[in-house]
Amino acid sequence: MPVTDTLSLSVTETLNRRRSVRAFTDRAVDPALLRDIFTAAQRAPSGGNLQPWQATVLTGEPWQAMKDAVAARIAMGREGHEPEYDIYPKGLTEPWEARRFGVGEGLYAALGIPREDKAGRLARFMENYRGFGAPVMLFLHCSRIMGPPQWSDMGMWLQSVMLLLVEAGLASCPQECWAMYGATVRRTLALDDGQILFTGLAIGYADEDAAVNQWPVPRAPLDEVIDWQGF
Repeated sequence: MPVTDTLSLSVTETLNRRRSVRAFTDRAVDPALLRDIFTAAQRAPSGGNLQPWQATVLTGEPWQAMKDAVAARIAMGREGHEPEYDIYPKGLTEPWEARRFGVGEGLYAALGIPREDKAGRLARFMENYRGFGAPVMLFLHCSRIMGPPQWSDMGMWLQSVMLLLVEAGLASCPQECWAMYGATVRRTLALDDGQILFTGLAIGYADEDAAVNQWPVPRAPLDEVIDWQGF
């Protein structure tokens, strides 16, 4: 069924419902529904209509093979890191450092994992590389010739996908953490060196009862991010 046949939410409602889901059920996702969502997302804007985004979508055995390949790199410790880029800027200052720290603490508080439980926090972090149980993983990548404007285009496509997923009753979690093992991801996807990995996107049906999907994620007040001039 096309996405346009299931319209029931306004854009505002869809934005309010979207969140980074960190616990999924094992319910399978209809590939035809995904195809409709990706077709609709092609309306996302891009400078010069370049449409720089490219994606590889995994489920079943290919998705398990990816998890196994990255797990082997993780077992190597820091020597296994193959970062595609700096996920966060070096020397992050305020207010951004406080926002990053705050969301992490809120997540662990929702899970009941105190700061001193290092093993518990690490175990929870490792769930990133299992897609939090999602049955589908999308890897977003592009040609290395693309620059910052085209990366912003990829972000607009990704946001479009995430909102369309909500509209269709699905959930997602964007995961830049996969870029820590970018070379392994690209090899497993059979991407050549001309491609760079941007992010993963876990896709599935949210486990609505999981505490990690219920805590309120804060947003900065409007006047902290908008400078009004001439109004």
